Amino acid sequence: IIGFIYGYITEQFGWTVYIVMAGFALSCLLTLPPWPMYRRNPLKWLPVQESGTEEKKPADRKPKRHAKS
Repeated sequence: IIGFIYGYITEQFGWTVYIVMAGFALSCLLTLPPWPMYRRNPLKWLPVQESGTEEKKPADRKPKRHAKS
């Protein structure tokens, strides 16, 4: 937003692009590396559950009945 506002005020689209690219680079630098401050309290995910349902054969399935209008 800052880049668009500054570019609008100065009427220079190039500055808009530079400021937006700098903001993107800064946000990537802050979020992409595995910083220790982000790894202090890891989330505990649920264990993977195996699906217990086997795929039914087409002959074993009951035909669907549509409601009458």
